[in-house]
Amino acid sequence: MREEGLSTRSLVKRLLLLVVGMFAFGFLLVPIYDVMCQAFGINGKTAGSAWQGSAQSVDLQREVRVQFLASNAEGMRWRFGPQDEEILMHPGETRTVHFLAHNPTDRVMVAQAIPSVAPSRAAAYFHKTECFCFTQQVLQPGESVEMPVRFIVDPALPKDVRRLTLAYTLFDVTERMAPSLGLTAMHSN
Repeated sequence: MREEGLSTRSLVKRLLLLVVGMFAFGFLLVPIYDVMCQAFGINGKTAGSAWQGSAQSVDLQREVRVQFLASNAEGMRWRFGPQDEEILMHPGETRTVHFLAHNPTDRVMVAQAIPSVAPSRAAAYFHKTECFCFTQQVLQPGESVEMPVRFIVDPALPKDVRRLTLAYTLFDVTERMAPSLGLTAMHSN
């Protein structure tokens, strides 16, 4: 009987350690994922701030097609899209494109754009020097805005990558940002 009590206690201790280990792993999963994406340029994540690199030499021997996509997250009512669907450019060249946004609602809204680049292995070579995605966008009812993105495709982009897609998803963050912006009486339409 005593051996059975010891083995039960031992089993309970092991299970508790397993639960603590699983909780710690779950808690650390997001930071580990972010570090891995940044280190390996996976998942198409781009930097969340302006690129501070040095001037690039333009590779006039190559052209890269850059396609622009825009979508709204669930619940976002703005009209949002690129002015140009795609451009041809030389790696190392600085280019600016514009996205258009319009708030058709009768209330002030705040949006945040989240970018991604495909193919994901090319994200590390796509450098934004100016982007509306670095800050939240506030639009009054019925207001429209032209939002620039200035970028460089690094000449070190692998030679077999001839097409890139820069996609933005626009999220409604009005409820979360309302207190810091002094907005009151928030309601959805």
